[in-house]
Amino acid sequence: MEKFQLTLLFKIIGLGSASGLVYHDEKLYLISDNSTFLYEYSIPTEKLNKIALVENAQDNIAKKDKPDFEAIALKGNDLILLGSGSTQNRNKVVKYDMNSKKIQERNFEKMYEKIKSQLHISADELNIEGLIVTAETIYFFQRGNGTNGKNGIIYANDDAENQVFQFVPFDLPKIKNIPTTFTDAVLVNNTIYFLASAENTTSTYLDGEVLGSIIGTIDLKTMKLTGSVQISDKNKFEGLTLYKQTDNEIEFLLCEDTDSELLESNIYKLVIRD
Repeated sequence: MEKFQLTLLFKIIGLGSASGLVYHDEKLYLISDNSTFLYEYSIPTEKLNKIALVENAQDNIAKKDKPDFEAIALKGNDLILLGSGSTQNRNKVVKYDMNSKKIQERNFEKMYEKIKSQLHISADELNIEGLIVTAETIYFFQRGNGTNGKNGIIYANDDAENQVFQFVPFDLPKIKNIPTTFTDAVLVNNTIYFLASAENTTSTYLDGEVLGSIIGTIDLKTMKLTGSVQISDKNKFEGLTLYKQTDNEIEFLLCEDTDSELLESNIYKLVIRD
């Protein structure tokens, strides 16, 4: 993974604090942790469409009130948007059907309470930043930037009634002596590609100095870290989606959370070569 190239691809005006993205059919679907919109950006036409997820949707919501959408994943024709669970008002899950344009909302509080209870994760420690959903299994990427540093993958069968959660801890590489912790992930074949950032804070609520980001790989079957490389010493990359793939290289699109109220977002392309 040492051979990589990171470039700024384009800027989207009208969206700030991007925290996740999915590429599908020449469109980018993005979320912001400050917002109650789902953003649909057409790459060929450079047009941004805002999809209201609630009545009176807003682009910039006060930190104490925001739903904190940090994870977005594709399952079939549905986009799944997930709040981080780090406070009581950050427990929403929204399903958006890209065909019918229908929106369904659920409260994930009981699910998060089950995770905390089964895995002994305290209320101030839970901080879900990434999501992968397969036909059988749901994977949550817990960012361990709290006091106890509980960083890892939480997973269970995708059956809401009978879920028993498992937790696989990951000690990821440090940047300037600060551990990197998960900020997003995507599944490519049987390999998990993940982003992780180092932030000088021990709070899941308060931001700290950003020290950089890494990308890494985990074998889905063994749940073992298979490689990583630092890709930035200043960006907090929070969104990762597969863009293109050939026999000897893979391209991802990345977004970053600048922890700003400015309504613009940079989209980066990361190329990794064998």
